[in-house]
Amino acid sequence: MSITMDNIGIVVEDLDPVIAFFGDLGLELEGRAMVEGEWAGRCTGLGDQRVEVAMMRTPDGHGRLELSRFLVPDIAQDHRDAPVNALGYLRVMFDVEDLDETLARVERHGTQLVSTQIVQYEDAYRLCYIRGPEGILVGLAQSLS
Repeated sequence: MSITMDNIGIVVEDLDPVIAFFGDLGLELEGRAMVEGEWAGRCTGLGDQRVEVAMMRTPDGHGRLELSRFLVPDIAQDHRDAPVNALGYLRVMFDVEDLDETLARVERHGTQLVSTQIVQYEDAYRLCYIRGPEGILVGLAQSLS
């Protein structure tokens, strides 16, 4: 059996600042479109819907994020302040070349470290979690090998 992961979806209130954040993180905007109508609602189970979607991809082309802003129906729940150990889909993790440079690049978006420090796991990785725009939880890892 063959399987590949296509994308991870994140629902946001305002696409533009989130697109800018992930762009500064290093992702590229692949496209932006309105998805609406009964056919889309059959897939999601939400009925008639209207959603603005932006697809972003990693430079290597292997990972994508689908950012969605629901206009109809209204947002059902808000999980943005959930701690790292909350149940369900919670975060996306990126392997970055230079963790300090990456943090400096996204600082203008008001990012905050979840912990008070960047940690090192043995001689393998430097790691941290940050909260980006709208409280989106992002993990960053720099390989030390």
